[in-house]
Amino acid sequence: MATEPVRTGLTAAAIRQAVLDNLAYLQARYPGIATPWNWYMALGYSVRDRLLDRWVDSVQAYAAPDVKVACYLSAEFLIGPQLASNLLNLGIEAEVREAMAALGQDLDALIALEAEPGLGNGGLGRLAACFLDSLATLEVPAIGYGIRYEFGIFEQALRDGWQVERTDKWLQRGTPWEVVRPEVSYTVNFGGHTETDTAGGGYRMRWVPGRQVRGIACDVPVPGFRVETCNTLRLWRSEAVESFDLEDFQVGDYYGAVAEKVSSETLSKVLYPNDEPEAGKRLRLAQQYFFVSCSLQDMLRQLEMKGQPATRFADLCAVQLNDTHPSIAVAELMRLLVDERSLPWDTAWDITRRACAYTNHTLLPEALETWGLPLFRELLPRPLEIIFEINRRFLEEVRRAFPGDEERLRRLSLIDESGSKRVRMAHLATVGSHAINGVSALHSELLRETVLHDFASLWPERFRNVTNGVTPRRFLLLANPPLARLLDEAVGTGWATDLDRLRGLERLADDASFQERWRAARRWNKERLAGRIHDIAGRAADPAALFDVQVKRIHEYKRQHLNVLHVITLYQRLLRQPGLDLAPRCFIFAGKAAPGYRMAKLVIRLINGVADVVNNDPAMRGRLLVAFLPNFNVSSAQHIYPAADLSEQISTAGKEAAGTGNMKFMMNGALTIGTLDGANVEIRAAAGSENFFLFGLDAARAAALRADGYRPRDWYERDAELRGALDALGDGSFSRGDPTLFRPLLDQLLEHDDYLLLADYRAYLEAQAAADVAYRDPARWTRMSILNTARSGAFSSDRAIHEYCSGIWDVRRTPAVRTPGVDYSARK
Repeated sequence: MATEPVRTGLTAAAIRQAVLDNLAYLQARYPGIATPWNWYMALGYSVRDRLLDRWVDSVQAYAAPDVKVACYLSAEFLIGPQLASNLLNLGIEAEVREAMAALGQDLDALIALEAEPGLGNGGLGRLAACFLDSLATLEVPAIGYGIRYEFGIFEQALRDGWQVERTDKWLQRGTPWEVVRPEVSYTVNFGGHTETDTAGGGYRMRWVPGRQVRGIACDVPVPGFRVETCNTLRLWRSEAVESFDLEDFQVGDYYGAVAEKVSSETLSKVLYPNDEPEAGKRLRLAQQYFFVSCSLQDMLRQLEMKGQPATRFADLCAVQLNDTHPSIAVAELMRLLVDERSLPWDTAWDITRRACAYTNHTLLPEALETWGLPLFRELLPRPLEIIFEINRRFLEEVRRAFPGDEERLRRLSLIDESGSKRVRMAHLATVGSHAINGVSALHSELLRETVLHDFASLWPERFRNVTNGVTPRRFLLLANPPLARLLDEAVGTGWATDLDRLRGLERLADDASFQERWRAARRWNKERLAGRIHDIAGRAADPAALFDVQVKRIHEYKRQHLNVLHVITLYQRLLRQPGLDLAPRCFIFAGKAAPGYRMAKLVIRLINGVADVVNNDPAMRGRLLVAFLPNFNVSSAQHIYPAADLSEQISTAGKEAAGTGNMKFMMNGALTIGTLDGANVEIRAAAGSENFFLFGLDAARAAALRADGYRPRDWYERDAELRGALDALGDGSFSRGDPTLFRPLLDQLLEHDDYLLLADYRAYLEAQAAADVAYRDPARWTRMSILNTARSGAFSSDRAIHEYCSGIWDVRRTPAVRTPGVDYSARK
């Protein structure tokens, strides 16, 4: 029988020794002086060593000449803390807990020390991270590409009810999870000019850059759940090509000597710099081009390492563009193939189109990125020339298909010529991709009918739907231990990789004994969250109350202020009728507003203004509580999703692409109150209409209402409760007597109401009343909760990845290569 390798052994004894070794040899510490952070880092390195075993085997498997790899390009990867997740995937939590206890350390306390990686902000980044988890678990050859941001978007704090942004220094003390590879680096050009190169009798364009930046690969291992596969998240850190100018230094120009270093490193400093000023726009575009160029150069390098020519790129690399941020990849791949590899244009274009696919994540016109032509020309002169040529050839194709239709040409052009000329990035991604998908059935339908309608008419075969999904490993198995244990007992342990097995819960939905155990698991989670609410907000939340939760990015279309109007209405009802029979409620909000989004920040101030009044009114004790939990992230989400009773998915119909939070709530047994928007439509169909609290206008009726000349003030005038709630915004009731504070919000609602809050208000209240009645019947509510979890299988990211692999990428499962001499029986 083979002996377990000490360095990467999985027994408690081997892990204990590894931690001591990493404490001494990587940190020069011994147990007597080690801080908790030293212990965390030593444990992190020890776990990473066990991942690297699998990582090397996986890389070896993918190096085979005929293995096609999915390359996922995303500006965000909201991966969340890694230690607990990696222990779960390796199946060694019990052994690690034993090892650390023997060293006098509490594993849970060490897990709590880990900084949240500042690599994403919201649903886009969390989706990308879920997809990486599923790709590894399904043993699909894949690599994620993004930016290694030194600082996250910001750390949110509250001051006098207002959002305050603080620097997110997530890397301040280092991280044990990344492997920096200085030898894997690429040069990226900016500025300068182009010129014709006729050397060797040929004709090609040469980019003479004004400035160059180097991208350094920083790799993070992505293990699959209980499999040998460990994939890679490759993040690019920007550096100066020459970081120190000795000549400037010697003549006393000390700042000039390091100016290039400072300027170059700015590219990977911060996630989503404020793009209101021109400098912010320039930095955002430069960031996008930087990580896309590094990533494509890396793919071509790996192709060469396999001994394959560039002409086989599309056969061996599936390039998925996660929204418009990486859409410059279409032009950059053409540049690398035509200018650097000397391929004919038509050959390069065929390769580019076959390799690239584009996921659209929004129907909001302002979110479909465009860049001013002067900025683009100054920063990226050669890619712009390529875009012009792509556009010229594309418009010729359109003219042949629709002769004489100049208006169609104007709409389809990659360049928006109305007003100041701008490059349309969504158009570039669409023209350069063989597949374009939306992320929910409704979103994909609206995509074909609205923002990309002309493209869908031209190429209907390219458009499809892949509804989003989330990983049940992190958001159910890891986040909800008591429910996970109950699921293991009820349907067996295989549900974590086959979520459809949860259908087996349906037979237990009416079982009184099982319902009691279900409620006990939920109460454990609610007590845990109530403790956090008390620690953060200083308020005691009753775990028996209905936990009504809305956690997501703060935006007017997501309508957090509609939720607040309901809170105000309930408060005013209880003031008028103290004996009103209502279930006690705890309203929980969380989410960040973009630093420059003034109305969203005012909504946060409103939530906290209402909380200040309601929570300090003695008459509301035991009836209503309002809490805004600052700095929403993956760590806090793992406490919030399992504790929610009611999931608020109340965006204006036709505005949300899909959502992923709605799926996490459903998996954990929350009931949804929502509109027919995004993936809500599919969630309602899966759960059953009787297990979903539906309200509001659908997308078609919302569009018709606007077309008929929507007048929100009419709705205000004819609904006394609505009038009372809105008047309270304007009379200082929730702003310490200041009638002007919420005036911009009130004026917007009464005069414009772009997102139809007033039109949906009464239907929303009726749905909330139905939820109240259901919650006061524990057996009925528990049955609905069980059925929501039981029917959540379709919303696993595993299902989504299967659809991408078979329908778009043509990428197949490739298990890791087993290294001779390694005892795999020791691995779990």
